[in-house]
Parts: sequence; structure tokens; C-alpha cells
Amino acid sequence: MKLLLYPAVDSDRLEKIVAAAGSMTVVSAPSEAAALAEISDTNAFFGKLTPELLAASERLRWVQSPTASLEHYLFPALIEHPLTLTNMRGLFSDVIADQVFGYLLCFARNLHLYLRNQLEAHWAPVGGEQARSSSLTGPCNVTSIDLAHRQLSGSTLGVIGLGSIGKEIAHRAAAFGMRVVAVDPNQVEPSPHVEQIWPPNQLDQLLASSDWVVIAAPHTPHTEKMFRRPQFQSMRRTAYLVNIGRGAIVDLDDLVASLLAKEIAGAALDVFEQEPLPASHALWRLPNVLITPHVAGYAPCIAERHLNVLLDNIRRFIAGQPLHNVVDKRQWC
Repeated sequence: MKLLLYPAVDSDRLEKIVAAAGSMTVVSAPSEAAALAEISDTNAFFGKLTPELLAASERLRWVQSPTASLEHYLFPALIEHPLTLTNMRGLFSDVIADQVFGYLLCFARNLHLYLRNQLEAHWAPVGGEQARSSSLTGPCNVTSIDLAHRQLSGSTLGVIGLGSIGKEIAHRAAAFGMRVVAVDPNQVEPSPHVEQIWPPNQLDQLLASSDWVVIAAPHTPHTEKMFRRPQFQSMRRTAYLVNIGRGAIVDLDDLVASLLAKEIAGAALDVFEQEPLPASHALWRLPNVLITPHVAGYAPCIAERHLNVLLDNIRRFIAGQPLHNVVDKRQWC
């Protein structure tokens, strides 16, 4: 058997791949031309598979994508091919969940606004006396987006997509004393830390009942433009949106319109329809928006996890065992 790597990997990683492959031949191709020269008798492939490489293959049975997302990886011939495709999902669950709660705590405690005040050496409670007195004597539930300082405990978190990332977010939410509800196309039974799971056609029910809405879904034909103006209008005016899923899920023009109309309280975004987000975009100038440059999955542990998924699947492929992270190519996930 033969494993082809393209683009070529560094020597340290290649050494570990060769060790995992055992008697299987491993070729690390430095160019697409070199990969084309090797692909005809290749059984397994890791890296960027192009239509030209797939067309030249004759024995290809397994392809390991180097990414978790597949909207830019798949093409029609690959979808139709009988080979097994696996991806890198599951690497980022705890790291991205940390990022989500960074956003939530920023909004709940107005840290994003206090940071602006700090840059101007301005000492004042955000929301003024009204916010301060309300936090001391009023109810815990916020009824106006003009009031400041919330607590996560007792609030409702709505999670869109209850995969590995969504479940890890729900796990953390339970530690904060939050009620969790979710929408997922595949799960219908209650999950640990999740009180209620609805199918996608009941998204509006989740939106209407959530103080925080977190998109943790992949980009698929069914999730593209899932969030437009009607969805924002279904949310509570005091609710915040967080998108760490995929940029194509949220229509940014509609989001800006809803934010300006105060239909929702704010938004935190790590992914965008267009990346980098253009400097002229209105989102940069909105004080109730947090923007990060697609970094929610960054952490020192990710490179090792990435390699371990590949090594484990190489061993499984050689042994004829089921592979991890097999993809439904027609659903892109």
C-alpha cells in the first residue's frame, strides 16, 4: 500500500508518519506535479486533493482532509467518488468553548466597554447610577439593553449545533449555572447538560427563549445563511449572538441592520462571510460587537492533536479498522 502526502510535510512530522505507516510506502510530494506522478497507484492521501489528482488516481480508497471544515475542500467528483473521506473535527472543542465564554463574560460584565474606558483613563460604571442601583436592588433578569452588569447563572444559553464543540460549550455552561437548550439536525435525545434539543425547524423557539445564542454549526448546504433578519428579530432584544461556527451562516448586512435597530443587544464574531473583514465594514465601529480574526481554534495543543488524528487513522487504515471522523460528503460534515 501507498500513502501520498501533498503538500510535503516537515521532517519531524514525516518521521512519525513513516513510523505509523509501517510497511506502507510513504511519499511526501513537494509539488502538485510530483503528486501527479505518484497518485496513480496511491491508496491513501493526506493533504489538498485537487480534481486533477483525483482524476489521475486509480486505487485511491481513503483521503484525510487536513481541515475540519469542508466547504472549500469538496468538489463534485470527490463527492461522487466511492473513497472514504475523513476530516479533523473534534480537535478544537475545549479551545473554542473557552473562547465562547470569553465573549460571554465580556458582555455580561461589560469588559469590552471598560477596556475602551481604560484607554481614555475614564472611571465610571457602565450604565451609570441606573445600572448600579439595578444590580443592587432589582431582579436578576435584564429587561433593557441599556442596563449593565449581568450574571451568567440563571440565564439561558441556546446552542446551534450540538457536535463536539457544542457539547463542550454546554458542559461549561452547566458549571456557570446556565440553562442550556439546543438545535441539532441529528440529535433528538437529551444530552448531558442540555435541557431541551429541538430540530432545526424549531430554531425560532430556541431564539425566543435564549439570553445567549451560540452558533457552533458547520457550513453545510442547510446552514448557509441560516441567520438573517427574521432570525435576529426572533431573538430577545437583550440577547447576544456568538458565531464561532462558519461565516457563511450569518448574513452580515442583516446582522448590522438588526444591531443598529437594537433588535439584539450585541454580537461576538470569530468567522465572517468575507475574511479578512474589510476595514470599511460597519461591524468594526459598533461598540456592542466583539471581533476576533478566526482564532477561536488557536492553541499550542492543536498541532499535536492534528498529527495524532492522522497517525491513528493511518494505523486503522492499515489494519482494516473503522476510521475516525468519516464524513458524509453530500452533507459536507
